Amino acid sequence: MKRVAPFALALVGFAAFAQSTVRVRGTIARLDGDVLTVKSRDGKEVRVQLAPDAQVAVAKATTLADIKPGTYVGSAAVKRADGTLVAKEVHTLPPQVPAGHIPWDLEPGSTMTNANLEGVAQATGGQEITLRYKDGTQKILVPPGTPIVTFVQGDRSALKPGETIFTTARVEADGKLSTQRIQVSTDGVRPAH
Repeated sequence: MKRVAPFALALVGFAAFAQSTVRVRGTIARLDGDVLTVKSRDGKEVRVQLAPDAQVAVAKATTLADIKPGTYVGSAAVKRADGTLVAKEVHTLPPQVPAGHIPWDLEPGSTMTNANLEGVAQATGGQEITLRYKDGTQKILVPPGTPIVTFVQGDRSALKPGETIFTTARVEADGKLSTQRIQVSTDGVRPAH
């Protein structure tokens, strides 16, 4: 697990937010009541306390053609030698996720852009999406085969051993992790990472 960097926050509170949340990715080992145990990508078991009213968002495959302009999306990307951002994934987002363009921990040098989809155009090597947020715009190449994911509301029955999850969890004063929202895979479609 790595500490999360917020997407776009005022400088006031930036450090406090960054130090109080972590991204949790991994495979579900078990769910015991409100405690979800996840085997993280570094092989460690992580326990996350689910809020009683925690939202469960189930991943579903979609296409860029199905995502309409104005939709709020996120895209993890890496920069090619020529400066082009190339998507590793594109996914729809809930409105409470902060907008912006930040470094991301998917792989070395990756970024995350959360913004409104302004448009999709054909480009050499795939399609190019234009994402607009308050302080800027990013153009990102989406090659064929890039995962395009949306989410449907689910419930805890989707949190089955072997499914993969992604969540941003709050680090409580006692060091325990808790979350209000969790994304989970289904039918081989994985959540954002």
